[in-house]
Amino acid sequence: MSIVAPPQPPLSPHLTTVEMLGRLIAFDTTSRNSNLPLIDFVQGWLEQNGVAFRVSRNAAGQKGNLHAVIGPQVAGGIALSGHVDTVPVDGQAWSRDPFVLFADQGRLYGRGASDMKGFVASCLAAVPDLVARRLARPMHLFITFDEETTMEGARLLMADVAESGLKPSLCVVGEPSLMQPILAHKGRVALKVTVKGKPGHSSEPFRGVNAIQAAAAAIGWVNGEAKRFAAVGPFAAGFEPPHTTIHVGTIAGGNILNIIPEHCEFVMEWRVIPGSDRHAEVARLRAFVAETIEPAMHEVDLGSGFSFEVVGDIPGMGLAEGHELTTLIKQVTGSNSVGKVSYGTEGGIYEQAGIPSIVCGPGSIQQAHQPDEWIAQAQLDACDAFIRKLANRLVT
Repeated sequence: MSIVAPPQPPLSPHLTTVEMLGRLIAFDTTSRNSNLPLIDFVQGWLEQNGVAFRVSRNAAGQKGNLHAVIGPQVAGGIALSGHVDTVPVDGQAWSRDPFVLFADQGRLYGRGASDMKGFVASCLAAVPDLVARRLARPMHLFITFDEETTMEGARLLMADVAESGLKPSLCVVGEPSLMQPILAHKGRVALKVTVKGKPGHSSEPFRGVNAIQAAAAAIGWVNGEAKRFAAVGPFAAGFEPPHTTIHVGTIAGGNILNIIPEHCEFVMEWRVIPGSDRHAEVARLRAFVAETIEPAMHEVDLGSGFSFEVVGDIPGMGLAEGHELTTLIKQVTGSNSVGKVSYGTEGGIYEQAGIPSIVCGPGSIQQAHQPDEWIAQAQLDACDAFIRKLANRLVT
């Protein structure tokens, strides 16, 4: 199926942030869709303004990242990073078309307005002004895909940055934080657990292996772990909650009541505080299953058992309070405080690639993923000023 970009009027030499946001929201970049029509639009805008850029595509060629460099085509400087994929609107009670920007009483409504096309719109609208400043050090723009799912985009982008040699020194990830600096977030690992049992008539349970009950035993361990983390930690001040969390999000299995279920599958996650090894937590579950649950299964059928697949892996992010980037963003925002959050961002991937990162962007996470998602005009105004103040640090 081909994907057709919505009709777009010709680009004027300057677009306000609100006008740019309207253009971006008009593209349905739900993660299941291609984002290439939007990337093509951004390419046209950058070409019009004489800005050099690189595009990296996924293996299927259906999605793309964009890395633009304003100013000297060298390493160093500051990156502004935003993803343009969004969560679906399916099943949500929107009161208006989610792909048409709507303004009402200082709020701007549309899918992605807060998470996080608002920040990207502010960055793109600033391009003509940034070009005119003739920066002495580069301002980079990172635009990525699939942040809401696998974060493949950010990983691919880092590979492309390494190949280009145009690695920024610092990065600001514009996830919604009400323009307050966020220094750290938890790491996350998502795991799909598949249980294979042996079918049989439910009147003779000893002749089969009940996959659902085996899964339930593992889920009981998960519940115990959740209580253990809350009771004894370890703890990290500044997070809410201040400890690692674990939960099961989906489960499916069985066909009919009078057949011993042969199959069960559940998907779970850990969100780990800095200093904790998320992969070690997965290993603990695997060890519990191998030692406690599978032996009884194998007594009936050696072909039964558990399999595990990591379906999401996000490193945590942790910037020191004394780091130069912390000081810079506090100065530019005028904030005297910094925060930590439990949700994940691409900042951990950039940090692993050797780019110290911080989260600071317009809008509130409370509006993200919601029906009638919105961002305050005042937040976009603050972001516009923030970007220009950052640029002032790159002029000399």
